[in-house]
Amino acid sequence: MDRLEAMELLLSAVDKGSLSAAARELKIPVSTLTRKVTELEELLGTRLLMRTTRKLTLTDAGVEYIAAARNILSLVADQERAATGEFTTARGELVVTTPVQLGRQHVLPVINQFLTLFPDITVRLLQSDRNLDLIDAHADLAVRIGQLADSSMIATRIGSLRTIVCASPAFLDKHGVPRELDDLKKLPCVVFNSPYLSPWRFRMPTTRTPLTLTVEPRLQVSAPDAAVAAAVDGVGITLVLEHDADEAIRSGQLQIVLQEFEIEPIPVHIVHVSRSIMTIKLRHFIDFAAPKLRESLSRFGKQ
Repeated sequence: MDRLEAMELLLSAVDKGSLSAAARELKIPVSTLTRKVTELEELLGTRLLMRTTRKLTLTDAGVEYIAAARNILSLVADQERAATGEFTTARGELVVTTPVQLGRQHVLPVINQFLTLFPDITVRLLQSDRNLDLIDAHADLAVRIGQLADSSMIATRIGSLRTIVCASPAFLDKHGVPRELDDLKKLPCVVFNSPYLSPWRFRMPTTRTPLTLTVEPRLQVSAPDAAVAAAVDGVGITLVLEHDADEAIRSGQLQIVLQEFEIEPIPVHIVHVSRSIMTIKLRHFIDFAAPKLRESLSRFGKQ
């Protein structure tokens, strides 16, 4: 049997969460995928998965084997890229992960410019407001909003973003302009569920003491542009990152309030996994993108 192929099939099944989902993605029969995984288990002499066609559960041995398989396949991929010249020439696929809005507004224009300069490089952009693990996502680098918890990452700071409270002028005329944080509890609120905006965080102007505020949402959304659109329509007052509401604020559709209660601007970084050997395509992208993203974000983060 082809052990590397079996590892790749096993990882696909685990990542997709079921044998049937992996088989559909790979465009192979479920029976073929099941047989390959079974042959691998027989070769190893242990059960890796407790499985049905709809759900997979890793055994203890499976957890350890999956971690080892990821490392092995990553090493093989690195060696293949080295053999095809990716470590000496700018070629191959570059996988970039970003938050949705930041990716659309700031990262994608930079990628488009980058692609015109490097015709032998392709880019796959993964947009998610959840921080994707670079190894699991097979990503080369990420643009991330927020404090970095993983010290093993190499990080390049490219800017910062304020968290702002804003509402439409018509809403403020109707409900009054909030002057204190407690005023937010009396107003209809639009809440964007985000890892860096939930719960609503503030700090006192004089003591700089941090505090969180629990608001009753009139509307909850899972994307920042939806929160901005609802606020423009007068549904409620909302808390978003300033770049998400930038166009609406500059056009007068939204107005910032309670600025004196804002927390410190949230940092934005380019991050990538530390490796002893970095591909030329990644070096070129970081060198190209970092100054352009820094320039694009330069007007934000100023209180």
